[in-house]
Amino acid sequence: MPYLTIEKKAKIFTDFGGIAANTGSIEGQVALLTERINHISDHLKINKKDFSSQRGLMMMVGKRKRLLTYLSKHDLTGYRSLIEKLGLRK
Repeated sequence: MPYLTIEKKAKIFTDFGGIAANTGSIEGQVALLTERINHISDHLKINKKDFSSQRGLMMMVGKRKRLLTYLSKHDLTGYRSLIEKLGLRK
């Protein structure tokens, strides 16, 4: 069973992007990437030699960083609220 079901994705985009159909919103994309990053991080704690997943994790972290940089340049208040909601950059 996949860890990220259609209902869970819709809930993430509803919570962060406004509506479930708004899959292009930066906030929703960052929230979805954060969910995937947390899942793969837990996987890598158990499977330390899974280097292909480790590479995928680094790519996702880089993508999330680029999206957050874009958001901080265009909507600083939205950026700060998103970081607070997701618990990033403590």
